[in-house]
Amino acid sequence: MGDTRDTDPLIGFMYVLKVDGGTKPTGFFTSVEGIGSESEVIEHKWVDDKGKEQVQKIPGRLKWNPVTLKKGITADIKFWTWRQQVVDGKMNDARANCTIIMYDRAGTAVAEWTFDNAWPSKITGPSLKSDSNDYGIEEITIVHEGMKRTK
Repeated sequence: MGDTRDTDPLIGFMYVLKVDGGTKPTGFFTSVEGIGSESEVIEHKWVDDKGKEQVQKIPGRLKWNPVTLKKGITADIKFWTWRQQVVDGKMNDARANCTIIMYDRAGTAVAEWTFDNAWPSKITGPSLKSDSNDYGIEEITIVHEGMKRTK
């Protein structure tokens, strides 16, 4: 990675979402939120051999966070078409494995996450104002059945 150390934080410049190895939509995004998982925590109380109450924390149900990606609106409607599969109830067609790749300013892939059986649970268009110079942002939220960081 050239001028960086292994301990330097990675700087994200753009993010690519590749759906199902390229057979479904691919898009460039400026923002990604929600990558991660969490386990519910179950407190198991018990009494030790000295009669003292103890609390043991054990992992419960595993939850995968929904991932929200944002980008400037373009003429490309591939993600809207993907979402329409869900609206139409075609879940076998809509579910796909996905990869999010984070690139730095030099265009080098610096991090990567894969998602199993993902599908778009939400898509929103831009908030529009004719007297503004802001560009329109569209947003897609995907849910999935598992993820891992691969790079």
